[in-house]
Amino acid sequence: MDHHVPLIATVAGGLGLALLLGFMAARLRLPALVGYLLAGVVVGPHTPGFVADANLAAQLAEIGVMLLMFGVGLHFSLGDLMAVRKIAVPGAIVQIAVATVMGAGLASAWGWSLPAAVLFGLSLSVASTVVLLRALESVGLLETFNGRAAVGWLIVEDLAMVLALVLLPPLAAMWQGQGQGGAMPSLWRGLATTLLQVALFIGLMLIVGRRLFPWALWHVQKVGSRELFTLCVIAAAVSMAYAATMLFGVSFALGAFFAGMVLRESEFSHRAAQESLPLRDAFAVLFFVSVGMLFDPTVLFEQPLRVLGVTAIILVGKSVAAAVVVLALRYPLNTALTVSASLAQIGEFSFILINLAAALHVVPSEAQSLVVAGSILSMALNPLVFRAIEPLQRWLLARSQLARDLNARHDPLAELPLSTDEKFLARQVVLVGYGRVGRDIAAALHEAGLPFVVAEANRELVERLRAEGMAAVAGDAAQPEVLVQAHIARARLLVIATSDTLGVRQMAHNARLLNPGIEIVVRSHNAAEAELLERELSGKVFLGEHELARAMTRHVLERCA
Repeated sequence: MDHHVPLIATVAGGLGLALLLGFMAARLRLPALVGYLLAGVVVGPHTPGFVADANLAAQLAEIGVMLLMFGVGLHFSLGDLMAVRKIAVPGAIVQIAVATVMGAGLASAWGWSLPAAVLFGLSLSVASTVVLLRALESVGLLETFNGRAAVGWLIVEDLAMVLALVLLPPLAAMWQGQGQGGAMPSLWRGLATTLLQVALFIGLMLIVGRRLFPWALWHVQKVGSRELFTLCVIAAAVSMAYAATMLFGVSFALGAFFAGMVLRESEFSHRAAQESLPLRDAFAVLFFVSVGMLFDPTVLFEQPLRVLGVTAIILVGKSVAAAVVVLALRYPLNTALTVSASLAQIGEFSFILINLAAALHVVPSEAQSLVVAGSILSMALNPLVFRAIEPLQRWLLARSQLARDLNARHDPLAELPLSTDEKFLARQVVLVGYGRVGRDIAAALHEAGLPFVVAEANRELVERLRAEGMAAVAGDAAQPEVLVQAHIARARLLVIATSDTLGVRQMAHNARLLNPGIEIVVRSHNAAEAELLERELSGKVFLGEHELARAMTRHVLERCA
């Protein structure tokens, strides 16, 4: 029997060592992904001992990226994407430009050519969606406005990188003086083709995919086979991602994301997310292992100052630039800190871009080692950066007058208009969050003729609500000034409909300071968390599964009566 089985050896070696080192990292109170990255270094070609197949590991990692992005799409509707466009599109463009200039300036100081310096800076400007998702999930921010803004920001970055990868070959030919007569037409032709392909893909997914995927899931689930349902979900994610790349030139990640987004229209989207979760987690680990395999530890000893410079741009330069852009767009300090933490790392597109540039002989070979080194260090530190958001915000507000000024700066959407009817200023309901749950609550309050004020972090959504005649204020309700503008001091009820559990305690604490007798209503998805919140807040906590069971029970009893 032939025991030369590189696929099995790669999976067994990668996952086994990732389990061991991930467990050790967790026991040392470090992010588990630090262990996964170290596992990749150990089984990689740059360290002695067992060496896994790097090509197979990279392909397995691509499957992980597809499944993760598919999962994001299942929770991220087109409406969510459009809701954050005013922060994601200008923010991503400006941040990419600033980070590229910083990276190019550093590379120019090393004596690199201008094209090499620009491409090196561009590779440092884009973050990894996979790392972002793991970080957002670990701190419970994925379903919040801040989380959606960060994901939308990275989707714009991914689209920008698709264009960069298409345009790089003709640009490289032009820089190297080859075919001056045809390089520029080729450049414009490549740009037009890419834009057309992306538009066709998105249109096809929204028109055909929105009907085809739910139809297929409906017929598969009627068979009653769980494994067939799971197979249908995985096949949809992987096949559409592959077709998007082969037919339309879109990346695997973006193809899977849009596949998940159109499948979200189906009533089976929640089940699809649950069924694919174990595979998403397993392949995500292989992604981090494959990244670790690219790392040559000798670069830390041969070029330590350059590695530190690259890491500083990724962790500090990009983050500060993003925070400034978000604040300039008049979003809250908390949103600025969340987005900046999201960008404090680089990932898969950085490798692809710098590898293509090296293959075209535009950048020196050491550029690859520096990008991988910066990626490893930033990925390992990024979860710690996320955990520092809340204490950093408290520290800034306590010690910096500038931070307090930014937090309390004048914004016409951050306060109710002077013309607001008196009924919204006393004995009203303050509703925090206008997502799927908040919308239903608002509709019920409106139908019952009960006045309410919406507090929502999404400024575009607040603009729309005001245009529809609703009383709404923009801002993070965890900050007391937002509740003050919603007139919490005279309100009868505070309803926290947002899924951001991290800010719930602060919202409740501030509300009780301003209105000691106010009743607080909160939503939760976790039984242990619901019990803890109910005890701490002295309010009413609604657990999603319990309420669903009660509603179904009432329906059954009514039908059987």
